[in-house]
Amino acid sequence: MAMAVYTTVMEEITGYTGLSPAAFFTILALMAMVYTTVCGMFVAPEDFNKPPVVMANNLSSNILNMNNSTAKPLQLGEVTEHQLKAYDGSDPNKPILIAIKGQIYDVSASRMFYGPGGAYAMFAGREASRALALLSFKPQDINGNLEGLDASELDILQDWEDKFMDKYVKVGHLASPTTNQVPVTQS
Repeated sequence: MAMAVYTTVMEEITGYTGLSPAAFFTILALMAMVYTTVCGMFVAPEDFNKPPVVMANNLSSNILNMNNSTAKPLQLGEVTEHQLKAYDGSDPNKPILIAIKGQIYDVSASRMFYGPGGAYAMFAGREASRALALLSFKPQDINGNLEGLDASELDILQDWEDKFMDKYVKVGHLASPTTNQVPVTQS
């Protein structure tokens, strides 16, 4: 019985592949070795047994951020630029705020961008109109002075303001707008 099964399998291998059984099994063994080698380059076998710690940490921080984002946003009213600096993301219990054209927005929902270490962290807790209009990350441009900006730069700033109005909650305005503020558009 076993010999009949063996003979049938060998004949089928030759019939389907056109290879001798020895060549077929040699190629099969080489494919298994290549697969194991390539997989070993990317993931160590012991990693399969470890719990996904990084994912668990990210998940818990996302859950915490979701809880923070559903909370009613803080309404500050009139704030000075000095007071605004306290909302730069360095205190995780305070919202992250950015002012554009004298209007203050709560950008805490995008903490990964505006919080410490984020791509736009330098704007947090600041009046960032000039830097946004110039598309600049220079520290000297992070202010509300719109003097000397041309029409295209003011259009860019308006686009930024529109994005902020659509995405973030307005929580206040600056008490003493910086020189030459462009009037705020109401929506």
